[in-house]
Amino acid sequence: MPKKLVLGNWKMHGGIQANGDRLKRLVAGFTTREAHCDVGVCVPHLYLAQAQEMLKATSVRWGVQDISTHEEGAYTGEVSARMASEFGVAYALAGHSERRTYHGETDEMVAAKVARCLDVGIVPVLCVGETLDERERGETRQVVERQLTAILKMRPTDDARRFVVAYEPVWAIGTGRSASAKQAQDVHAFLRQVLDSWSSSLSSVAILYGGSVKASNADELFAMPDIDGGLIGGASLDANEFLGIIEATQPHTVSQS
Repeated sequence: MPKKLVLGNWKMHGGIQANGDRLKRLVAGFTTREAHCDVGVCVPHLYLAQAQEMLKATSVRWGVQDISTHEEGAYTGEVSARMASEFGVAYALAGHSERRTYHGETDEMVAAKVARCLDVGIVPVLCVGETLDERERGETRQVVERQLTAILKMRPTDDARRFVVAYEPVWAIGTGRSASAKQAQDVHAFLRQVLDSWSSSLSSVAILYGGSVKASNADELFAMPDIDGGLIGGASLDANEFLGIIEATQPHTVSQS
């Protein structure tokens, strides 16, 4: 069975001293848990060099929270996938709901970012998820399928299988609310069906859950058959809490009833 994947998303948090302390505690605690999962942290661009220096001799990987749709050019403030790759970046988030909401990112823009990552060997983490209004209207499946297939339509299957999907219900991000394990599993199973219907070679694509994941609920979430790990926001800023979530990736079984 493939290892689960746990990624931290620091969002716009951090400072050189605080980062150093957080990463030291993470590395020290992860050495006893490495057999259970793969781990990475997606940091603000300004701290890439620090993350690379502190993590390069460890099994913890580092990533970015966004990259440009462009390869290069007169795009002030943008950071390209090629630039990020020079810092050894393993992962890049694409289409996080905060980017879609606050920066107006469309499915087409997100697909372009995924493509830029694949071009340079960075694993893109495609974020999909519905708002509360969309869920209440019964549109969850239509929304996540649209967001997912925008990428599948753009890239050949052999390329597409090198990405990761993260289901993050918008209504559960930073709100303290989390989808129940069954709610999350239902959407993950549907996403798996979409991938399988597109190509059997996509069966190996990891599907993570994100949305107010904590050490207290990670165990039940990660026990679900189609949840391959987590994309962790606020809880990743607390090394002890993040390590507790990582600990929940140990093999175990939890009833889905």
